[in-house]
Amino acid sequence: MDKKLLQAIKNGREDIFYNSRTWRNKRKQILERDNNECQICKKEGKFKPADTVHHIKELKDYPKLALIDSNLISVCFSCHNIIHERFGEQKSRGEKMGIPERW
Repeated sequence: MDKKLLQAIKNGREDIFYNSRTWRNKRKQILERDNNECQICKKEGKFKPADTVHHIKELKDYPKLALIDSNLISVCFSCHNIIHERFGEQKSRGEKMGIPERW
């Protein structure tokens, strides 16, 4: 990964990473890999289009894994919010949603 992007993440400027061409290209690649389907919904036998690529090991804690395919998964907006416990959802993190730790 570009040293500037890595340093931006380490400095708490994830926005620089997420707005980079590098991330946009990787995001597109991962969505295509996962057939633009939410992998969490798919595991539950449902179909929902994915609109987000989630870092299994969080970007701020593991910046060197930012572009590693095995650390990225396509998810829908709803599942992403549940993973990050947004909007009062009670499920915690990916482990309870069936996202395996890979390290």
